[in-house]
Amino acid sequence: MHEIDKQLGMSNEVLELRSKVRRFIDENVIPVESLVEEWDEEGQRVLKNLQEEAKKEGIWALGLPKEIGGGGLPFMDYVFINEIVGRSEAAMFALGTHTAQDGTMLHLFGTKEQKERWLLPMVAGEINPSVGLTEPNVAGSDPTLIQSSAYLDRDEWVINAHKWFTSGATRAAFTTVFCVTEPEAESRHKRASMILVPTNSPGYEIVRVVPTMGHTSGAHCEIRLTNVRVPKENLLGERGEGFGIAQKRLGPGRIYHSMRWLGQAQRAFDLMCNRALNRYAHGSLLADKQMIQKFIADSATDIQSARLLTFEAAKKIDRGEDARVDIAMIKVYGAKVLHDVIDRAIQVHGALGVTSDTPLEKMYRDARYARIYDGPDEVHTASIARQILKKYKQNESWDPANF
Repeated sequence: MHEIDKQLGMSNEVLELRSKVRRFIDENVIPVESLVEEWDEEGQRVLKNLQEEAKKEGIWALGLPKEIGGGGLPFMDYVFINEIVGRSEAAMFALGTHTAQDGTMLHLFGTKEQKERWLLPMVAGEINPSVGLTEPNVAGSDPTLIQSSAYLDRDEWVINAHKWFTSGATRAAFTTVFCVTEPEAESRHKRASMILVPTNSPGYEIVRVVPTMGHTSGAHCEIRLTNVRVPKENLLGERGEGFGIAQKRLGPGRIYHSMRWLGQAQRAFDLMCNRALNRYAHGSLLADKQMIQKFIADSATDIQSARLLTFEAAKKIDRGEDARVDIAMIKVYGAKVLHDVIDRAIQVHGALGVTSDTPLEKMYRDARYARIYDGPDEVHTASIARQILKKYKQNESWDPANF
């Protein structure tokens, strides 16, 4: 595996860093992950201790630039690290990787004042961000349909919005709200802007924590903004550029998701193999049974296939190439691999697999989200086909190496 990883472009330094992060997660985060994920007072205390330890270890916010308090890893190196972080949801918060997408967005488009107020404290782990994109009354897969709006009244934006799946809003210091500010723009993709809204603003209401599969601790929130006023300086980027800013956030974010899915799948695979080697039934270990061997072989093949697809997409992004098809492919295929590997691992564990005595039952529920968030599989599948067929309409063919 070491030689394979080198062939994939990992330097010795990255390999050593991956090992360091893996040890930290396995030895420090996983034993307390259930506490952290409760988000209560005790969980917050445990998380703060983990974050301080991660900073001392030099593995905090690795994907963000050093000048804003991050680890300064190049994009591809950070992609490789994210696979390891994916082993535990709690590790995202313990190592500060949960700020990567919002931190990148603010770093690229924020003003000096916005960075000082929001970005630097966020990267330091002092405050948490949230993003208001999805709305309950329109399809989340088509952000051009959003109904939230804002208008400029002298020196203030007046915002009216109804959002849900604003993840982490209960613990966030601010929400970056995606809303229509240019209703008369000719292009649907030039109607919306991004505005930074403090969560303590008058008129900002958390309607409820949306109960979802296995999450009741504030992970996903429904919020309503009623005539919320913020200074005009809270506009992120330019007016009408919200769609482009969102894509800058979501594109690399899908790579990070896919890498973390690989980490989850690998953890489930580890559990499955260890179970097979230690569980005796019907005259032999499970590992000696052909059906179980097929589960293991299929899972190893699936994980490595998804891994190679994900790395290829990341390399294209890193080189500045068009990676839309590659990103859509890994989003769809990676979600399937995640589900299938965890499903097989549960099957090998039998009744134990559906209890909370192992992390598999939570991993299985969380895996179901993967086919929906950041765009449902069906939208990405259609996008793959459209982009490929466009080549053939131009009397060309689809060459994965030169698409």
